This record gives sequence, C-alpha cells and structure tokens, in this order.
Amino acid sequence: MKIICASLILFTLFLFNALAQDYTRWSLPEGATMRLGKGLVTEIAYSPDGRRLAVASSIGIWVYDTATHQEVALLGGHTDWVSSVAFSPDGRMIASGSDDGTVRLWDARTGAHKRTLEVHTDDVDSVAFSPDGRTLASGSDDGTVRLWDALTGAHKRTLAGHTSLVDSVAFSPDGRTLASGSSDHTVRLWDAMTGAHKRTLEGHTDSVSSVAFSPDGRTLASGSRREVRLWDGLTGAHKRTLEGHTSNVLSVAFSPDGRTLASGSDDATVRLWDTLTGAHKRTLEGHTARVNSVAFSPDGRTLASGSWDNTVRIWDALTGAHKWTLEHTDSVSSVAFSPDGGTLASGSVSWNGNSTVRLWDALTGAHKRTLEGHTDVIWSVAFSPDGRTLASGSSDYTVRLWDGLTGAHKRTLEGYKGHEGWVLSVAFSPDGRTLASGSTDDTARLWDALTGAHKRTLEGHSHTVYSVAFSPDGRTLASGSEDYTVRLWNAATGAPVRTLEGHTDSVSSVAFSPDSRTLASGDYDGSVRLWDALTGAHKRTLEGHTDRVPSVAFSPDGRTLASGSDDGSVRLWDVLTGAHKRTLEGHTGSVRSVAFSPDSRTLASSGGDDGTVLLWGLTPSVTANAVVSMSPSSVASPAIGERFTFSLDIKDGENVAGYQATVEIDTSALRYVDSANGDYLPDGAFDVPAIVDANRVTLAATALAGESDGDGTLATLTFEVIAVKPSTVRLSDVVLSDSAGAASRPQLENAHVVESPQVAADVNRDGVVNIQDLVLVAGALGNAAAPSSHEMAFALTRTDVKAWLAQAESLPLTDAISVRGVRFLENLLEALTPRETALLPNYPNPFNPETWIPYRLANDADVALTIYDAKGALARQLDLGHQPAGFYTDRGRAAYWDGRNENAESVSSGVYFYQLRAGNYSQMRRMVIAK
Repeated sequence: MKIICASLILFTLFLFNALAQDYTRWSLPEGATMRLGKGLVTEIAYSPDGRRLAVASSIGIWVYDTATHQEVALLGGHTDWVSSVAFSPDGRMIASGSDDGTVRLWDARTGAHKRTLEVHTDDVDSVAFSPDGRTLASGSDDGTVRLWDALTGAHKRTLAGHTSLVDSVAFSPDGRTLASGSSDHTVRLWDAMTGAHKRTLEGHTDSVSSVAFSPDGRTLASGSRREVRLWDGLTGAHKRTLEGHTSNVLSVAFSPDGRTLASGSDDATVRLWDTLTGAHKRTLEGHTARVNSVAFSPDGRTLASGSWDNTVRIWDALTGAHKWTLEHTDSVSSVAFSPDGGTLASGSVSWNGNSTVRLWDALTGAHKRTLEGHTDVIWSVAFSPDGRTLASGSSDYTVRLWDGLTGAHKRTLEGYKGHEGWVLSVAFSPDGRTLASGSTDDTARLWDALTGAHKRTLEGHSHTVYSVAFSPDGRTLASGSEDYTVRLWNAATGAPVRTLEGHTDSVSSVAFSPDSRTLASGDYDGSVRLWDALTGAHKRTLEGHTDRVPSVAFSPDGRTLASGSDDGSVRLWDVLTGAHKRTLEGHTGSVRSVAFSPDSRTLASSGGDDGTVLLWGLTPSVTANAVVSMSPSSVASPAIGERFTFSLDIKDGENVAGYQATVEIDTSALRYVDSANGDYLPDGAFDVPAIVDANRVTLAATALAGESDGDGTLATLTFEVIAVKPSTVRLSDVVLSDSAGAASRPQLENAHVVESPQVAADVNRDGVVNIQDLVLVAGALGNAAAPSSHEMAFALTRTDVKAWLAQAESLPLTDAISVRGVRFLENLLEALTPRETALLPNYPNPFNPETWIPYRLANDADVALTIYDAKGALARQLDLGHQPAGFYTDRGRAAYWDGRNENAESVSSGVYFYQLRAGNYSQMRRMVIAK
C-alpha cells in the first residue's frame, strides 16, 4: 500500500509539475525541458499603472512585478530578437516589434498572444501606441513607418520618406503628430490621422536612435551621436542641444511632469537634464555597457534603464540613487557538462569586456557560481575527465584552468610559448593529463593539464584552427581549420598523421565518436561530414542546415550525432545511417555549442546571441522514435447531439509506463463527454480523472508496475456535436514516462485532426462545393474592400482570382449577396496587381551562401535577373521567363540565387549588384556576401 501511495504521489507531482515551474521552464520550445539565462536586454517599458515592467529581450518579453521585482510572465513566440515593447494607454495590451519583421499584440493581463501584424520586410525597431490606444505605429529597417488598427490589427497606411532605417517612433500627447527618427540623420513629423508628411527636422550628423515628446507636447527630444536635440513640438524649430555624452545616445524619455529628460548612451551612462534650461542635472553610473533604453515610472519617482551589460537598473529619479538590479545574461558561446552530469558550464560573450564562465545546477537550473578573470570573449569550455578541472579559452589569448568544484582560479596558460591569437577551442585528453587548444594564430597547442607547462605546438594549418578534439582512445587529436581541412595528429608525439580534404569551406567543428572510429566535422556551408577516423575515408555528408555548423557532438552511446548551426537549429542524426532524426528549434540566435549529458538524457545547446542555454529531454529509456497520433485523421461532422470517438495511439514505444497528453477542441462546435484508458499500458494502470479547463482536456495514466513496448492505444476520447461546423481537435504536450519517472516527448502525427469541412463549405446546400459557394461567402463579407495586396500576395495569385472571376461572371448571379461577391473578387484582383514594377531588397542580406530576390510586376513581362561583382563582371544570369503581373516576394515565388557563378562555383565574399529587367523596366540594387 505504501508503494502504491508513493507511486501515485510521484505521478501526481509529474502530472502537475507545470504548476510549480519557475521561469526557467516558461515558454519553452517543443522538446526543451529548461532554459538557463533570460536573454539580452533590448528595451523596457512601464505599464500605465506602474505595477509591471516589460523587458524586451533576445528571447521574448519578460514581465516583472515592480513591487517584488519578480518575474511574472515570459511572452514567447517571436522567432528573432524582440527589439521594442510598449503598453497600450489602458494597460490591457502589449505590443512588441522584432527582428523577425513582425509586430505582435498580447493580452497584458493573461499574456495570451492576440495577433501578429505582418507587412514589414525587415526588422521592426520601434512600436508606439497613440494616446487613445486605437492606433499602433511601427518603425522598421525597411525604411517605413506603418500605422495599424490596434484593435483589429488591420494595416491602415504606410509612411514612406526616410532613406534609411527607422529606429524610433513616438506620438505627440494629443495624438495628432507622429515623430520618427532614422539612420538617415533626420527626424520626420507626420500627420497621425492622414499619414501626410508635415516637416523634416535636420541638424543631426548621425543616426537618430530615439525620439520622445514631452507630456505637454511642446518639446520633442531626439538622441543621436553624442548629443540630444530639443525641438519645438509644433513648429519643428531647434531649441537647444544637450551635450555631455561621449558616445551615441540610444534612448530618451521625459519624466511625467516634463521637467526632466533622461538619456541612455553607448558610453554606459544615463544622464538627467533640466528640460527648461538644458542644464545637466546628474549622471547615473553603474552600467558597464551601452544603455539601450530608459523609462520613467508613471509616478515619476523611479527610472529604469536597460543595458547590454545584461541588467535592468532601477534608480531613484529624484536623487539618482541605485535601488535595484534585475539580472539577465550574456551571449553564450559554449557549454559543457561535468562528468557526473550535475553541473553545466557556459562561456559568455560579454559586451563590456568582462566575459565570465557560469556554473549551473544541471538538474534544477539554479546558478551556482560565476568565474571571472578573462578580459575578452570566452569561446570554449571543457571539463577534465575527473571533473576536477575546468578549462576555458578566450579572445584574450589565454587558457584558464579552474577548480571544477569550487570555481577557484588555478592557473593561466600563456607566456612566450602561449598563443598569439584568440583561443577558440579547448579539449582534455581522455586521461586528463593533456589539454589541447586551437587558435586564430593557425596552430594547435598541447599543455600539461596538471602543471600548465607548454608541451608542443602543432603547426601545419594555413589558417585559423576553429576546433580541436581528442579521440576517446587518446591516440589521436583532430583539428578543424579555416583552410578547409581536418588534420589528424599523433596525440603523444604531435606528429601529423593525415589530412582530410573535401570540405568546400572552413571547418568550424570536429568530434570523435565514443568508439574512436568515426570523426564528424561541421562546415561553414551548413553540412556535416562523417569520416573513417582510422583510414581518413569520407563516409557520408549530412545536409539540412542552411548556415555554418559551429558545433558537433556524439551521444555517449555513439548512436546519435547532434549539430548546432548559425541557422538557429539543432539537428539530430542517426550515426549509422546518416538519417535525419529530429530538428530542435527554439533559439533566436546562432547555436554555437551542443553537448550531451553523460547519461544521454539531456542535450544542452547555447543560443549564442540570444543569451540562453536550452536543455532538451532526450531520455534513452523511452524510445525517441515513438510516435503518438490521433485517429481517425478526419471525421465528417455528425448531426447536432450525436457523438463520435477519437483514439490516442502510440507506435514504436519502448519502456513506457505512463503518459500525459492535452487535447484542445473548439467548444463552439464540440463538447467533451468522457475518456477511457486504452489497452497499451500494463494491466492495473491507474488513470487520473481528466482535467477539463475551458477548451483543453488533459489526460494522464501510469502503470503501478511494469512497462509497455510497441504499438497500441493509450486512450479514447468521446465528444458530442453542439454545432455542425468545421473545427479542429489539436493534440499537444504529449509526454511519455518510464518506470523510473524519466520523461521524454514523442513525435506527434495527426496533431491537428480537422472535421471534414465539405458539408459546412456547401453554403447554398446544393450538395456541391463550387464557385457559387465562393461568391456567396465573398458577398457575405459585405461592401468591405478586398484585403491588401501584402496580406493576399503570399496566399493567392492573379491567375487564381481571374479564373474564379471568369467562372462567377458566367453564372446567372443576380441576388445582392452574389453581386457583392463578384465585386469582392474584382477588388481582390485589383489588390493582387501591383501599381508599379519594382525590384525589392534581397533577403537575407548579408548572406551566405544563398539569398532570395523579391520583385513586383505591374504588367506581364519577360523577366531576367543579372548579378554582377563589384568590378561589373557578370557573376550569374537568371532567366525567369515570361511572368504574369503580381507579387513575387515570398520564398516560393521570389528569384533564388545559390551564391554560385555561371560555372556553378561558389563566389567569394564581397559586394555584388543585381539588376532586374522586366519589359522596359530596369533597376539595380546592391547585396553583400559575408563568409
């Protein structure tokens, strides 16, 4: 009985662990179990009531309680850095702009994502609500300001005129004027209602990073290089210039009473100014890197400042006294597990020149200690086999050895026999007696790990050595280099053994399999190569990443290879077959390092620029190949009041003792009735009563003894129809556990089970879904204009709509709804026809090795793209043939260049020009390849 009670208690804790999670488990990507670090700080904003502080970061928006300084939410969903954040005037909504080119709107009370606004073609640097909360403005690197309906998300208008990036936007207090600051050195004032350009304020000699109106609207402040300028908010006349900062002014903010202006700068200080006289009042010092953002609390008593030193500092706005600091984290360059799996070490890339090594509890995520001493970026960390020593390599040309238990500094490896360049990689030999290091000085060096004495220098590479690794048998050292080769060395003597050639770009990472028979190497071109470590023969190439692979690692059992890439993903590969097993996505920056825990149950990945380490559950006792799905895949909706049943099925399970799964339904169409355990778990399995919360049903069960393998049914769910309409049943958050309580997430199939929409789509109930139904639906939309071309260009083409319109016009449609439907299609056709032909900026730019070139055609034309190098020589001709008018902007329709010339050779880094010819139209733009 005690055993049964204990099992139930453990399982209950497992089931409801989400309720007790701390912020290390908030908004995790699928498959991740924990996040270490909060990301880098970009911008901050107070809620109108002053109770919340929103901190935009490289991974999402953190929301803090200003009274307790505790985290209350993490709003995640953007796929790149969040660069800007703002509360609506009533405090009910949060807007965020991101480098992913989108604006997101969130419910400030629940944290729920409300909608995504997509029209910008580049990073969104700034967002601002109008004083009445009805309009949202966004400024972007695409050079435009866009106005949106804050309630519906509809795009209202585009303000064009700046000739470079728009870094900041701000509404005047009366809502009539919008100011925008740009990298074109100007501030522009716009009529916020009509979008008309009112005037341009000139005088700055560098980018205008921030603009802000005083509370009475009479003064506009703008921050630029080493100065703040004050302008008359009505006439635009220059009033005065505030000087004192020694570097760029990145943010400005007025106090609520308008008497004080705060400015944050690249010089790591915040300055307070008297707005009436322009006199400098005081300087707030404490940050150790650029201050990106400043914000006053609504009562004016507190000032917050966000910095690239990864802190938000809270100051007394009257006295300048420092009150509190909210800690975030540096960029993370490397990770390593201790041999016992209990500690994770991470090396940082600090903006303030004081990079550190952080030690974390790998089980709880708690920060244990910080190791300080390096004066530049830490590129690599590694534990000795006995866990007693930790090594770190840095851009300060040194390797440091630390006590793996206490964190005490033991010694620094440098001196006249030390490296003469950045140390990019460190690795211990299997016996722990030797440490290898690779450097930008084109060498690998061997050191006595006990005494720190230099043993020998391995010379032969002609460029930077990015990575070094010992074979598990200790006989061989591998080094990967910018010279496109992998070299194998005798680990005892340092003699060269062989050179592995075949890479087409720099070799950024190397790793041996646990049996020493296979060597993996990551390439700048995004591929991973597997080699026979004994003969040097090439075994196979693993392709899938779209950018550099800075890190590769074998699982301890040798069956799986993990690769981390600058494309932001981690890929898992079957070592035996080379098959791609799984892709782990969730970082918003490059994945610079991956490492398996000693028990193979966890993979750590460092997010590079996003400042976090993600831990992924890879429990070996529950097969990673297990698949959970719902059947049948679709169901024709029964009549109202009738019931139907779905099965929750599993395939290829192994050692499964329990499960947890959530099913979401459309409660306007379906009602949950009941559920039952399936036949998969061992006899006597205990199922927890289903938890029904709004539209979510959570199921769970566990075996009190034994485990199950293979295929079967985990559970069945029965629903009743309350409305005949298309609806979705969504399967998510499925977790399998073994008898020891170890959990993993299986693959999901048929996670979206859609009721057959045929019946509901038959609008006129004639038994056939055809153009008449489409016209009726369009007509039901009323007299509204068609969606904007930007909203429809990716989903429809003019050819589709012309065909529909031709069918509709051939039918005898005379009723009012049908006539409106035809008019809707006519408006839609017009919306899908660009007003003018244009060549647009390529993306990404800079790029390596591929890019997409978007364009618009106002008329049908023969289209060709010609690419030239900086000297005007032909690099590549792309003949796209005869194209109908339309938008060719998404990756499926834009022109694609793989970075190769007419001879299919990869072109070198540098500036290139691309020219569009479409009929009589011709335009040229610039792009950059950076390798």
